[in-house]
Amino acid sequence: MRHYTLNELEKLTGILAATIRVWERRYNILKPKRTYTNRRWYDDDDLRRLINISLIYHSGMKISKIARCSESELEEKADFLTSDSVSSDTHVNSLIVAMLSFNGNAVNEILLRSIINSGFEETFSNVVFPFLRRVGIMWHTGSVNTGAEHFITNIFRGRLISAIDSLPPANDPTRKRVIMYLPDNEMHEMGLLFYSYLIRKLGHEVLYLGQATPFIALTETNEKWHSDIIVTGALSYLSISEPEKYLKNLSSAFKSQKILVSGYLADEPVIEKYKNIYPIRSVSDLKKHF
Repeated sequence: MRHYTLNELEKLTGILAATIRVWERRYNILKPKRTYTNRRWYDDDDLRRLINISLIYHSGMKISKIARCSESELEEKADFLTSDSVSSDTHVNSLIVAMLSFNGNAVNEILLRSIINSGFEETFSNVVFPFLRRVGIMWHTGSVNTGAEHFITNIFRGRLISAIDSLPPANDPTRKRVIMYLPDNEMHEMGLLFYSYLIRKLGHEVLYLGQATPFIALTETNEKWHSDIIVTGALSYLSISEPEKYLKNLSSAFKSQKILVSGYLADEPVIEKYKNIYPIRSVSDLKKHF
């Protein structure tokens, strides 16, 4: 059972901490526990309840009426709203509830509804990645179980791989050859997989090396495969301790290639020194190079 502070609840639900306090005092919607220093803390059940209340409240129901609902009534109303909604925020909140309860069927149903309503690319851009950023906040505060994070990211990963496999082979004679990889120690590949899907969908040929690729393996692969573009990235400084040196080595080793970098590497000021390296901070940034 995880512990959440009031500020963490605000970040995870979008309801202001001051509003939560008022609702507690007036309507008794939550019953916070107290530390020995008398500070509030909340558990997973409180978070799920507050997310359900948030969904119902934003649908137009008054909080005074919501407060009179039983737990089962709250869940029933929230489930109905979720099943009928096309809102990205609603899907993100629903994914958090599904993740915390390890409900794989619910995760897949939410994804399917969003894909039907908005399309695959929009679902990942507007639902999955905003959700993962929210989970990142939870992870850094110690308020999400690592198992829960792995459980849901593997569902997303499976969806991406399935979508990539369903694309036709690249056969346009003007297609580009693209090597995609993550540096040593970088294991977070969701963004790279999504970019791989987008590039494949645009009709280009991708050689996907994936997680934690040693630099020497990258150079040896390129010598044999002769890529036009190399795509990489890093989620944080933890995987690349000397980003300036890494970018310099990339630029020098692949002088004939266009190099696209995302995440932490894209924000390095030194990147402007290298004429063959381009920062990628969005889908539109990526697509303009293809």
